[in-house]
Amino acid sequence: MSTIRHRYILFVLAMLSLLAISCRKDAPPSTEQVTTLFTPNPSSVVKGVYLLNEGNFNANKATLDYVDYTNGLYRKNIYNQVNPEVTKGLGDVGNDMAVYGSKLYVVVNNSNKVEVLNAKTGKRITQIDLLNCRYITFRQNKAYVSAYLSTIGNANAPNGIIAEIDTASLQIERRVTVGRQPEEIAIINNNLYVANSGGYSPPNYERTVSVVDLASFTETRRIDVDINLNQIKADRYGDLYITSRGDYLSIPPKLYVVNAQSGQIKKVIDIPARTIALDDDQLYIISTNSGNTQQKYTYQILNVNTETLLSQPFVTDGTDQTITQPYGLAINPVTKEILLTDARDYVTPGTLYCFDVNGKKKWQVTTGDVPAHFAFIY
Repeated sequence: MSTIRHRYILFVLAMLSLLAISCRKDAPPSTEQVTTLFTPNPSSVVKGVYLLNEGNFNANKATLDYVDYTNGLYRKNIYNQVNPEVTKGLGDVGNDMAVYGSKLYVVVNNSNKVEVLNAKTGKRITQIDLLNCRYITFRQNKAYVSAYLSTIGNANAPNGIIAEIDTASLQIERRVTVGRQPEEIAIINNNLYVANSGGYSPPNYERTVSVVDLASFTETRRIDVDINLNQIKADRYGDLYITSRGDYLSIPPKLYVVNAQSGQIKKVIDIPARTIALDDDQLYIISTNSGNTQQKYTYQILNVNTETLLSQPFVTDGTDQTITQPYGLAINPVTKEILLTDARDYVTPGTLYCFDVNGKKKWQVTTGDVPAHFAFIY
């Protein structure tokens, strides 16, 4: 029975890929679209936030939007507006994004590149080529990017790597081999931790976190957690919060708390975590709620100091009933407003919602396709 179900899932994924390919003719709009969202705040500490829309696989529809807090505006598709000379736009599948110094780094995985932009203007500086790159983080003037080093879906893919990029020269300086299909990265002190998925070869998933010593740039050990790892966040107490996506069949997703120094699992939080975002001592969690047909997803907060779930969800006004596919999640580090995206059907424009600290909606706006990743500008 499990074999039949697995083949069915592969068939559905193949059909979705064909659907995405059929959307190639729907090229991203060539000009920026501007919407007034709220009253301008010229003194806002956070000047704005970029939103990366992933777009559909093989459709070349990744786009970049911007919420301008100082002017109260939503600027849709600013990359194409600022960089008209880049004929193919931002590229195919935007997978991660972050600001470091004066630059914005956009990881575009099926285009096999990291786009480096001027964080203030969105103007393209250069691109760094890296096969099937995934996630990015920073420490001491270096960028660290995980990469599969394989074409999409290659069951015989080699182990992936972490690439170290100098943020001044924008050149790859060092590489270290980690597990198969490495995903999100976290850094604590002098160690880098990356969640390995092994997602190209089910049911033979990876189940470890690779630990890389940043001084020698070598993998020193692996921490066994669970299969098909994805997100990893580091709190201020030396713990890692790691999501396992399960096998999409009989093994459900879970959330793990791991002591980074000892590598011991401190706690298993038995909820099907889909997306997590950490702000101060609060871990925001979107979970699939398969046991309640009236509420498909739950929106929970975990206190990472006490490692306990709070009773009140972070969406409290009923807006969750209108959200089809919650996807991207970020917390404004100053105002603590919650930014949450709805990918809807994954092939048409999504929605960005902003909630206040009490979980009440402040505004919403239409985004590009599959809105997913955030980067704040100061």
